[in-house]
Amino acid sequence: MPDDSPRPPLFSLNVLNNESAPLASESTSTSALVIDPVCGMSVDPATALSGERDGQTWYFCCESCRTKFLHPTSAPTEPPPPGTSYFCPMCPGVTSDHPASCPTCGMALEPDLASSSPGDDDSMLHDLWRRFLVAVVCTVPVFVLAMGPMIGLPVDRLLPPVPSAWWQAALSTPVVLWCGWPFWVIGLQSLRTRHWNMFTLILLGVGAAFVTSLVELFRFTFGHSTSGHEHVHANLYFESAAVITTLVLLGQILEHRARRRTGQAIRELMNLAPPLACVIRDGVERTVPLGEVMPGETLRVRPGETIPVDGTLMDEMTTIDESMLTGESLPVAKGVGDLLIGGTVNQTGAFLMRAERVGSETLLARIVALVARAQRSRAPVQRLADVVASWFVPAVLAVAVVTLAGWSLAGSPSHALTNAVAVLIIACPCALGLATPMAIMVGMGRAARSGVLFRDAESLEELHRIDTLFVDKTGTLTEGRPVVMLVVPAEGHSDLDVLAVAGSLEQLSEHPLARAIVHAARAKGLTLQDVTDFEAIPGAGVTGRVEGRRVAVMSNAPAFRSEKSLGPAPSRRMSVLTSVDVIVDGVTIGEIDLDDRVRESSASAVTELRSQGVRVRMLTGDRLEVALRVAESLGLSSSDVFSQLQPHQKLSEIEAARRAGRIVAMAGDGINDAPALAAANVGISLGTGTDVAKQSAGVILVQPDLRRIVTALGLSRAVMTNIRQNLFFAFAYNGLGVPLAAGVLEPFGGPALDPMLAALAMSLSSLSVIGNALRLRGFRDRDA
Repeated sequence: MPDDSPRPPLFSLNVLNNESAPLASESTSTSALVIDPVCGMSVDPATALSGERDGQTWYFCCESCRTKFLHPTSAPTEPPPPGTSYFCPMCPGVTSDHPASCPTCGMALEPDLASSSPGDDDSMLHDLWRRFLVAVVCTVPVFVLAMGPMIGLPVDRLLPPVPSAWWQAALSTPVVLWCGWPFWVIGLQSLRTRHWNMFTLILLGVGAAFVTSLVELFRFTFGHSTSGHEHVHANLYFESAAVITTLVLLGQILEHRARRRTGQAIRELMNLAPPLACVIRDGVERTVPLGEVMPGETLRVRPGETIPVDGTLMDEMTTIDESMLTGESLPVAKGVGDLLIGGTVNQTGAFLMRAERVGSETLLARIVALVARAQRSRAPVQRLADVVASWFVPAVLAVAVVTLAGWSLAGSPSHALTNAVAVLIIACPCALGLATPMAIMVGMGRAARSGVLFRDAESLEELHRIDTLFVDKTGTLTEGRPVVMLVVPAEGHSDLDVLAVAGSLEQLSEHPLARAIVHAARAKGLTLQDVTDFEAIPGAGVTGRVEGRRVAVMSNAPAFRSEKSLGPAPSRRMSVLTSVDVIVDGVTIGEIDLDDRVRESSASAVTELRSQGVRVRMLTGDRLEVALRVAESLGLSSSDVFSQLQPHQKLSEIEAARRAGRIVAMAGDGINDAPALAAANVGISLGTGTDVAKQSAGVILVQPDLRRIVTALGLSRAVMTNIRQNLFFAFAYNGLGVPLAAGVLEPFGGPALDPMLAALAMSLSSLSVIGNALRLRGFRDRDA
């Protein structure tokens, strides 16, 4: 195969939703801010450093970033490809076709693709750490100089007031202007665009404290004469500005690291795909990058290796561990022609496989893409937080102005500024903004680890409300394929004789019933004979000659049936899927009953759902007798069974239940289920279902196991509880914190809140919301 042939792209979708990947942007206009491709900061092309690479001009915040980008010591940092879209991991629905900052929360938008390799450095986190360490080194002496006399340190005897004030100014200036520069950039952008956010408040609070201190410093130095032991008081807030900036930096670092953990489950899924694959080309084994594997190529997979792409098994037998994708704990036996899923692990001998779906078409890639989109979707419960957040910052600014004016009129200007700054700093719109997206993100990732995929956040939210579950029988409650349940021989014949004759004839047929009979015969170790004069009779069965005898396997042969020899056939036949007569030279030698076996997990899943208050009802197109037998094995009453239904009748049952006020989920896997899936409050499709069914469903079960519905329901309820807890905390924190910072309790002897403590509280509020959301990672499957 030529080396320059086109290759399908590896799936590369940012499902982590929380990693600050390097951003890049070529400037097209010097009037707009662009993104430093190394650290992700917004920079002004008019004043920023620049450099050319690959024929494009890039802009940088500092010489270090430019050097790292233009002269990398390791693998170069590649800019995102053209056409890349950007999203905000904290604010669902905020997207852009170019690098920018989120207008709601102020964070840098992240590219919608994964890092080029799992070992790439997180440059934004490193930059934050650099700035934080410098801030700590400068802030500690500022704090000691300013607060030392209050805690008993003899600072004022070692350093007079004027030099002390200037040292505070000198040390706090780099903290505020360099260490806090990213916050200044975002805050100024928010003022310019009138999309106010948390950084708007930080900018105004820190800026007010720092500028007021500088003004007071110059007035103190040049407006008063000082000598000897004359005591001079100056209202300086350098320590507040420095400590607030340092604490906000620390909060951003912790928040950034916590946000990375929210996507851990999906990151693990992405890491399932091996970087290399063993391809056989021209009879020679070659190890090539995964992205170079083409459909139709033959691959070799050795014991313990990960299957690189989706394909079909070419060898006789192997055993595959699919637990990492489906949640199924037991290994799955595979035979010739069976589907192999990329990302699963070969447990037995080496085998050959044919690549069928590669790159973004593999099941693993599609799971990653589906969860990525779902994590960025907006849940209806988010609307309340959105409404509050839209008015939050203007309300906080108004409270700060009222606080400043009120305390100034009360005769305490310095106290007025301190309280106003505290109001600006303690308010945290991010806690409101994070409350829902963080829980959704963690919940989606945790669900994917259990083989449950939600199409969007609305489906996850709606599922927790359901009180009725309609389930299709065939392929959902049952395995969806016929198996031999019973062989009834005629007098003078054995069940093995009947199975051997039928299996020999049916081996030339492709009908599902024929395959079930052949499978049962081979499972018994029977030898199948050659067939001649084979003929398939549509709607009836097959005929042919086996060892010279005329043999027929027919589903309707009353002329040859012997009721006396075969027992009560009519009643028995009514309770199974179908029965066939095995006829040799015009004489019926036996019957074979075939049925669609109930899945082993269905009974326990139905029991668990009913214990959680969900009414389970069965919809099927089969006969009533067959449906009742399945219902009896599941513990369902006859009133919950609806049989012999056409697709439009299934739809009518769903609509009738919804009109009666029921919150309905529908689980199915076939094309005839698609209308009902779409009509239900939540549609649930099994992973073995058709594409149409999956497109109609809000929840997809990767493994055809109804216990995953129990998992999905439990996770949905856990996520919604978590969201309510987060929103309650965010509202309570801001509702109590802002008035306390404004000093409403001080006239009554209550405590005053220092701006430094306000900054610490603000950082902790966001972290508490993220930490609470991360608890969802510990959710345990009820069926485990």
